[in-house]
Amino acid sequence: MAIDGKTICGSGNTQHKAYHVISAFVAESQITLGELAVEEKTNEITAVPELFDLIDVKGSVVTADAMSCQKKIVEKITEAKEDYTIGLKQNQPALYKDCEEYFQAFSSERPSVTTQEKEHGRREYSLLKDLSWLEHAGEWSGLKGLGMVKNTVVGKGGTRQFTRYFITSLTDNKEFADSVRKHWSIENQLHWCLDVILREDASRARKDNSPLNLNVLRKTALNLVSQAQYGHISKKRLMFKAALEPELFLKILFSSKK
Repeated sequence: MAIDGKTICGSGNTQHKAYHVISAFVAESQITLGELAVEEKTNEITAVPELFDLIDVKGSVVTADAMSCQKKIVEKITEAKEDYTIGLKQNQPALYKDCEEYFQAFSSERPSVTTQEKEHGRREYSLLKDLSWLEHAGEWSGLKGLGMVKNTVVGKGGTRQFTRYFITSLTDNKEFADSVRKHWSIENQLHWCLDVILREDASRARKDNSPLNLNVLRKTALNLVSQAQYGHISKKRLMFKAALEPELFLKILFSSKK
């Protein structure tokens, strides 16, 4: 269950700023289970716990970026009996510093899971489960591990390396690695599709609740197209084909298989 926000760039007017919509997205089925709209990106911190009250995701692994790395949010997640993997950055300076210094000193001694991806290069996933040295570990509900992902990309400009850190309630390195990879589905399968395929940011709908209503309809359309099975063609091409073939359109609309 990936949690992330996206701003509907063209939705602002003289009465309100552009809406920022936080979505709960299921990576495996590419379904948006719930969403909340706020007027500022920084309001995600208070809105994410409210979003959990709208959906039942018991037993899921919740993933989120560093904006959601807050004690109240992880407490809300564990109360719902869910696991989590959340990005860690310098908005939690003490925890980030401890995590960074530990992995810089001992990362070579820790077992890791490695993947090689064409577009994203080589990734090493390492999970630290012994947190007895971490002074404030008990303040974070359900915290069982600190994770590190080292990304190495070789390109025309040379070799680049990026390192990211995470807090997690998971204790299996492979499961941690899987949760990190699947979090990107909300960017690739939802936000990218809303912008590129359905051109949400180019929409000029601004009056009343029209931007939010259209946002729900776009996500519903993407869900239907994602569930459709019609060979190996892109979502955009399938939508164009459905516009020309009423029979195919009805199959997608009523979730009928080919």
